[in-house]
Amino acid sequence: MKKKIDTGGTGRFGSILKKYKTKHEIIFPTKNQLDILNIKKARNYLNKLKPNILIHLAGLSRPMKVHNTNIQKSIDLNIIGTANITKVCAEKNIKLIYFSTNYVYQGSKGNYKESDSLLPVNNYAWSKLGGESSVQLYKNSLILRLSMMEKPFVHKQAFANVKSSFLYHDEVAKILFKILNKKGVLNIGGVSRSVYEFAKKSNSVVKKIYLTKKINAEIPKNSSLNISKLKNILKKK
Repeated sequence: MKKKIDTGGTGRFGSILKKYKTKHEIIFPTKNQLDILNIKKARNYLNKLKPNILIHLAGLSRPMKVHNTNIQKSIDLNIIGTANITKVCAEKNIKLIYFSTNYVYQGSKGNYKESDSLLPVNNYAWSKLGGESSVQLYKNSLILRLSMMEKPFVHKQAFANVKSSFLYHDEVAKILFKILNKKGVLNIGGVSRSVYEFAKKSNSVVKKIYLTKKINAEIPKNSSLNISKLKNILKKK
């Protein structure tokens, strides 16, 4: 059985992955055991464990405004940390699976394919694209551009005029173990719909709001994904 290391095990998705019943052996090191900002320490840890696959979840996401107010932290965790992990994986020929975001696309037209041009609209997405840049250099890797959210929907409000392709974390976990052997770039998401439509599925009291110029939320209006490539992979499973 192939051994897998998961960075970011204390995060939102990592916590779901810990509970997910699977035949795969997954190790969830603490931040102290695998410090993505200390490449020597990361190298020593991976030398000791000798994993076949590293699933890289660790990084900085919310609150989104932190990527504007603390640029150094955003760069350190999402760009430099990812570059460090990529370097060590390349040294040891460890398969690297990197969790990116659908926000790397321009977010105006929707139905984005993996081959579409990239133009993030906020600093969070730029930091994730910065991480992608290092992973792209390493061919034994898989970049996942994800649209995913907690269940139930955690926010009190949801945009009715903003579209995405959200899946719940547990749905993404099921997909993850079916694509471990893939390489390149892969969109992971569900059907295209408004954030409000998605939110109502798990939060009946969520309030409908609309994105306007006054809000200035740096949110793409339509970051929905074309998941044809994913569907073709899953059909063969």
